[in-house]
Amino acid sequence: MEEVQRHSVHTLVFRSLKRTHDFFVANQSLLPEIDETLEKLKYNIKARDTYGLVFDRAAKAKALAAKRGDSDRIEGQHGGKDGVLAITAAGEQEGSASDGTNGQMALVPAATPTPQAASSAVQILPKKAPTIPKPKWHAPWKLCRVISGHLGWVRCVAVEPGNEWFATGAADRVIKIWDLASGKLKLSLTGHVSTVRALAVSPRHPYLFSCGEDRQVKCWDLEYNKVIRHYHGHLSAVYTMSLHPTIDVLVTAGRDSTARVWDMRTKANIHTLTGHTNTVASVVTQAANPQIITGSHDSTVRLWDLAAGKSMCTLTNHKKSVRAIVLHPSLYMFASASPDNIKQWRCPEGNFIQNLGGHNSIVNCMAVNPEGVLVSGGDNGTMFFWDWRTGYNFQRFQAAVQPGSMDSEAGIFSMTFDQSGSRLITTEADKTIKIYKEDDEATEESHPINWRPEIIKRRKY
Repeated sequence: MEEVQRHSVHTLVFRSLKRTHDFFVANQSLLPEIDETLEKLKYNIKARDTYGLVFDRAAKAKALAAKRGDSDRIEGQHGGKDGVLAITAAGEQEGSASDGTNGQMALVPAATPTPQAASSAVQILPKKAPTIPKPKWHAPWKLCRVISGHLGWVRCVAVEPGNEWFATGAADRVIKIWDLASGKLKLSLTGHVSTVRALAVSPRHPYLFSCGEDRQVKCWDLEYNKVIRHYHGHLSAVYTMSLHPTIDVLVTAGRDSTARVWDMRTKANIHTLTGHTNTVASVVTQAANPQIITGSHDSTVRLWDLAAGKSMCTLTNHKKSVRAIVLHPSLYMFASASPDNIKQWRCPEGNFIQNLGGHNSIVNCMAVNPEGVLVSGGDNGTMFFWDWRTGYNFQRFQAAVQPGSMDSEAGIFSMTFDQSGSRLITTEADKTIKIYKEDDEATEESHPINWRPEIIKRRKY
């Protein structure tokens, strides 16, 4: 019995390849015949699919030109509609040689354009350059109250749906409840073991939700002022949260690059939204699609399908970290903020609308009210006020620090309007909470809009 010679896998694979090559090499150049009818049909379908609109437009233009030619001939026979004369070369006229006027100029009636031709000419004309709408006048905002009480950076704020009180969370690990009208402290809630980074008040239940750098997500029952639920699952600090407006769902996100969707009652982790490659700094929810929008330090904005738990769309227009996202209260739009600029988008596809440039700092937070005032707060204490529709920056200022604080502590970490949109609450690095309101005495004459569209045009184009 002969011994079978052993070969390496490498040798066997190459032998197999060689056999396959030798077997099929004879058929290498034998391609099936091309059916020209089918090929023509294929190209016609492709052309119709890609250039259908152009073909229709061209056919209409040809038909119009033919009709115009017929009308020109008729008018030429009747001596023109209004007897306007045009100069043409005599050689073009019939019988010019017999008249002995060859090489000279002759006067003939000129055809006037028909109404149909005029209307088509209007259609063919290029569109006019878009006009820049004049911004709506907004009264300037001024500081009306400073509240101090926290012993660390105040990182987050949430206003109660009844507009009677608001809550703040800080680096001193305490959540404080303040009376909105008087600014007095009503309650302090302790339980977190690290900085409290986000708060949300439920509009349908007597619950307050909080999350922090201790990886904890807590649900507080405000009737007993106690924690009744914990949501476990985040692997690192939790930086942001949002309550769904119509269903009992809570969305949290943070440094583990994920956003987690929780069932508010059962504490079940329904979805873990993965896809971002860096810290998720901001999350917002809405009733219509996309129901969840996240912004991350990986400089992208993602739109999520809540039912499937998957990303619908990724917006990569920003060049730097996206730390803030805000939904417009009535328009189907949202804005995202990054150190390069603030961008406005239209839902549900995330179509880009416009850039709001000029806030050249790390933008930590944004807020928008029903009047269309968008406010952005910077890490260096700057606040910019914008008209949402036009992107016009009608006010900007540097927030004053609390006496005794260093100038470097002029940082704005979070902001929100109250339910009426007439008060703006900001939380800052100088351990204070500041409340702003519109200047009642300001008028369009005292604070006119400094609107120069020619400069804007130059910048845009």
